[in-house]
Amino acid sequence: MTAFFPEGQGDPTVQPVPPSVVEKVDAADTTLHNPQRAVISLGSNLGNRLETLQGAVDALEDTPGLRVKAVSPVYETQPWGVDPGSQPSYFNAVVVVKTTLPPGSLLERAQAVEEAFHRVRDERWGPRTLDVDIVAYADVTSADPALTLPHPRAHERAFVLAPWLDVEPGAELPGRGLVDGLLDAVTRAGVTPRADLELRLPE
Repeated sequence: MTAFFPEGQGDPTVQPVPPSVVEKVDAADTTLHNPQRAVISLGSNLGNRLETLQGAVDALEDTPGLRVKAVSPVYETQPWGVDPGSQPSYFNAVVVVKTTLPPGSLLERAQAVEEAFHRVRDERWGPRTLDVDIVAYADVTSADPALTLPHPRAHERAFVLAPWLDVEPGAELPGRGLVDGLLDAVTRAGVTPRADLELRLPE
């Protein structure tokens, strides 16, 4: 595995990228033909959360027509949409991939990875072993209820925006604007970076 950090990290006027942010060199793209860039959010609040997130990263990398290009730092966050004391906290991360899969096929793969980790969908905001959400796919916008792009609530969620900004400082959410500006507009309360935890980028 080769890791690098964005240009400007050595410049004192540029905020450094967290050391746990890793990204593969683009030479790996030679395994794909005309790939599209997609952003995927991962979350887990049941079982061994870090092990589950790592398993999801590895499972995505094992997908034909998909390469995991970057993995964000891990954040610990309060549950979304429910009383924070009613569920365990989440571990969250974002991965950036390049893929030749169309959006619908990428969704099918995301759901298959969830099922492999025994995801249960009994209630909308219920606890879960694994969430795998497609946040954005290239510049595609779609109101299809089966897969709305970009994710309809990503712009409101610091647990998506913060790790995404870590791994792609200039990222933009299609139709919403720059991720750093979106993050400034929402609260980071209950979203805590876990510098003691790290996800590995598959070799």
